[in-house]
Amino acid sequence: MTHADDVTWMERAIELSRKCPPAEGAFSVGAIIVGADGEELAHGYSRETDAHVHAEESALAKLPADDPHLADATLYSTLEPCSERKSRPLTCTQLILRSPIRRVVIAWREPSLLVADCIGVETLQADGIEVVELAELASQARSMNAHLLP
Repeated sequence: MTHADDVTWMERAIELSRKCPPAEGAFSVGAIIVGADGEELAHGYSRETDAHVHAEESALAKLPADDPHLADATLYSTLEPCSERKSRPLTCTQLILRSPIRRVVIAWREPSLLVADCIGVETLQADGIEVVELAELASQARSMNAHLLP
């Protein structure tokens, strides 16, 4: 994927995050999984199917774990995948690590507002996953979370 492709897909993920039902104490996040051929494989957003589902979790749940397209896919998430969570047994970082996905693109890092020290990026990188941060889109990704941010 080129940088321009990454920006286009992240902009689409940002649009998905606008669909999130509003919640106090939870970020609105969009996620898209894109195959190496540039075709969307799945997408999800926070609280899409229940009050606790995260965007990455929702997108990953729509595909079989052994989908052969996942090995060359990129997961786009408007926020750093969570590394700590109370509502589910697995974090989004753990779900990604259990999948064949080897590339993740984010718009912004999770602030210490809800989780003191999110280490999703570092954990993914330690496992050899390429993580790209599109800082130029961070303000757009944060915009629907303004009610949570100081």
